[in-house]
Amino acid sequence: MKTIWILATIAVACVKQTQPPPSDQLPPGTRAAVLQHHNDAARSGVYVDPALTRTAVRGLRQDSSFNAPLQGSVYAQPLYWDGGDGGQDLLIVATQRNEIIAFDPLTGSRRWARTLAPAASQSELPCGNIDPLGITGTPIIDPGRRLLFVDAMTAGGHHRVFAVSLLDGSISGTPVDLDSSVPGFSSVVQNQRGALALQAGILYVPYSGHYGDCGDYAGWVVGIDTSGALPAAVYRTGHGGGIWAMSGVATMDGSLFIATGNTIGLTSWNGGEAILKLAPGPSFSGAPADYYAPANWTDLDAGDTDVGTAGALPFDIGGSHFVATLGKDGRLHLANRDNLGGVGGGLIAPQVANGVVITAPSVIATPSGTILAFPARGIGCSGANGLVAMRITPGSPPAAATAWCAGVSGNGSTMATTTGSGAESVVWVVGARGDNQLHAVNAETGEVLYASASLGSVEKFNAPIAAKGRIYVAGTSAVYAFTVR
Repeated sequence: MKTIWILATIAVACVKQTQPPPSDQLPPGTRAAVLQHHNDAARSGVYVDPALTRTAVRGLRQDSSFNAPLQGSVYAQPLYWDGGDGGQDLLIVATQRNEIIAFDPLTGSRRWARTLAPAASQSELPCGNIDPLGITGTPIIDPGRRLLFVDAMTAGGHHRVFAVSLLDGSISGTPVDLDSSVPGFSSVVQNQRGALALQAGILYVPYSGHYGDCGDYAGWVVGIDTSGALPAAVYRTGHGGGIWAMSGVATMDGSLFIATGNTIGLTSWNGGEAILKLAPGPSFSGAPADYYAPANWTDLDAGDTDVGTAGALPFDIGGSHFVATLGKDGRLHLANRDNLGGVGGGLIAPQVANGVVITAPSVIATPSGTILAFPARGIGCSGANGLVAMRITPGSPPAAATAWCAGVSGNGSTMATTTGSGAESVVWVVGARGDNQLHAVNAETGEVLYASASLGSVEKFNAPIAAKGRIYVAGTSAVYAFTVR
């Protein structure tokens, strides 16, 4: 079986900086932060916060004094910068109008705001359903240099990657224009929904197509050296094969993991309907280090039944090294991270949902087992439904069984909190484009601990974040804060 990939070694106007070299660690004095999608490079969605006990969560309240209005819808997850001793904490929100806003996380007042460039209008694009189209994928913070990296679709239909200073919102260096920097890349047919990743100073940006699957789009991962010392490297799947799940690029064990959608018009497998393991950094090469695709990938292609609608989620249970995704087929695809197995080589792929699953799931190790939670109409749920937890048990083969279901209407993404080591674990989700409520559920039993009033409107697939005893949700017209204090 021939696998065709494109590697482009290109000289780009990389985002050159005068700041210190990149760091994967928080600077001294910094206490806590949410630097990226789902709070860690593996996209687990787990937040450690001693204030968020289950008893405290039952008494959660919306902070009515927090006032953070928005102009422009929000698809990207908010981020939180802890300024450390003597610094300012910032709640960072990015909108479809290409505006980056740094809010005071206690009051909602704006510390600074920056519009990077005018966003693209729907009339400038061949298809799609977001208007205007600006920042969709969750940005990422480089803590060592105090920079936010973000991809923005700009007027005329151009993807540009910016570095933004956390100090004042100023644009640092020269933005990277993908059309002029990456041979064969056409921004006008590519959308950037997946979260950005940063590893050892290399920024990884995933791309897919627009709603409607127009033009010769593909799944791309563009690796940009943020110091400008190395040329960029590029992966590209066959036609289609978009990397459009919200979690984007996950990293673990020094490798990159992505999940892809259906390819179009192919008879030989070429990167679609798969979990892919990619080599990072300068070794970003012309073939995946490993991959898994279901044996029926051609049938899934024909039905537009994407495997990778929940992204790649790597996690460990004891000595077992897993990576999972969920798809439009309602199946949980679980593979061995050390040997993905190729076509048909996964570990298990049980039906876990009635209907499609499109989300960013969370995985948390609790005292009663490892729970993978996501919004869907779960299999085996006799009562309340809409939020499902699967208990994953290692073995030969491993097992996945429904642990509990809870009543949620909508399609957000989950997160999980713990006071430490999985204790007092709680699963959170917003019923995005449904009940639009913030829900909190005991991660071990499914007991509902809290449900807010409707927040009006929250864009699909969005996830809340936790920081310093507070929960933040980005709605369509405002950011909302909840507190246990």
